[in-house]
Amino acid sequence: MSAKPQESHRTETDSLGNVKVPSWAYWGAQTQRAVENFSVSDLRIPVPLIRALGIVKEVAAVVNRDLGLIDKPLSDAIMKAAREMAEGAWNAHFPIDVFQTGSGTSWNMNANEVIANRANEILGAPLGAKKPVHPNDHVNRGQSSNDVIPTVISMADREEAALTAQALGKLQESLERKAGQLGEVLKIGRTHLQDAVPMTLGQEFSGYARQIEKGRELLERSFPDLEELAIGGTAIGTGLNAHPDFARRAVAAIAERTGVPFREAKNKFEAIAARDSQVQLMGALTTIAVSLTKIANDLRLLASGPRAGLAEIVLPALQPGSSIMPGKVNPVILEMTIQAAAHVMGSGLSVTLGGQTGPLELNMMQPIIAWETLSSLSLIGRTATALAERCIDGIEADVERSREWIERSLALVTPLSLKVGYDRAAKLAQKALAENRTIREVVVAEGILTTEEADKLLDPRGMLGPEG
Repeated sequence: MSAKPQESHRTETDSLGNVKVPSWAYWGAQTQRAVENFSVSDLRIPVPLIRALGIVKEVAAVVNRDLGLIDKPLSDAIMKAAREMAEGAWNAHFPIDVFQTGSGTSWNMNANEVIANRANEILGAPLGAKKPVHPNDHVNRGQSSNDVIPTVISMADREEAALTAQALGKLQESLERKAGQLGEVLKIGRTHLQDAVPMTLGQEFSGYARQIEKGRELLERSFPDLEELAIGGTAIGTGLNAHPDFARRAVAAIAERTGVPFREAKNKFEAIAARDSQVQLMGALTTIAVSLTKIANDLRLLASGPRAGLAEIVLPALQPGSSIMPGKVNPVILEMTIQAAAHVMGSGLSVTLGGQTGPLELNMMQPIIAWETLSSLSLIGRTATALAERCIDGIEADVERSREWIERSLALVTPLSLKVGYDRAAKLAQKALAENRTIREVVVAEGILTTEEADKLLDPRGMLGPEG
């Protein structure tokens, strides 16, 4: 058996000494230390965060050049490398675990090292040289991990939240469209899982559509807080080591680059020490997850059967549902939705705990907050899309089954209470139940109404709105 070839390395140096780095890697010594220290999970930096880091580093290079702090050849190389990073060219060179130092310093230095190495390569220098472009002195000029990481979390969250809101808007449209299609289908309403008064399937689906609309609006209300950026606050919010004009220029350039109305944080001490905007964002996502769970569970009930359940609606048949029962088809998209929603609710708790773990001047749960918010935004958006396209759009009504449930429902006695009083109406309902007859049959047999009067008074369509 031949021996496994050894990977070649280069030796880099940081403040703690020498470090061996894979010769092909664009990261450097500090990233390599983080890889060796924090490899406890398979979770890695979310791609939207890499994009945001690339944008911040590109913008910083421009601003520092314009302020006369970095020579143009160096800034041009940094800008090119940072733009490549923002476009995804160097995603494979971000190997650090999500579970790491709480400030996210390792991610910031990972970006600094990748950009510096790539910039030096552009300028003809070898990887690991740290010159002419230095990861700290040039790429990180006017910045600290403590303001960069909060900035890129908010940037990535804001851009991803807009995409999630779009997906929720499409789900809302699917539900509204289905409500219109089912607007004339009569069915029995249910409260406490017991028979209630008649309604239409369209009315039921309109409630679901409004739930999603309110969730989308709640998500969009989190946008303004996410648009406040900490950049320029450096270590704790004072702006030490940054040019007085750096923050203003950097934020304006980020806004122009992204098309999002980002602005300087009103108070950079808050923007660095607290992650309340992410807690608010997860509050919105948790609310949406609750709505998705309610809707999915309702649809599972309405589709239960097909012979021994409610069976008022028919879901699209997407795949066989059992390895032992031939012909069984399960509500797979709805079950997926419920699981995804549960996951997001758990992520909401993680962000809540993360938000409160900000002793004094710095939150130290930033990496997990970044992961949970961005993964939850993606999961909610993808789930909403799948729910709309692979379930809601294909739902059909079983009109005959719905009509049968209405006719057998004791709740049809409700309008009769205005004629004979609540107590007598209740006794008529109890009699119908005990004798396994319909309300219509009982009131005609008792001589309370003629057949014609019963047909008019007990017409379900007359019960769909306020009296008269």
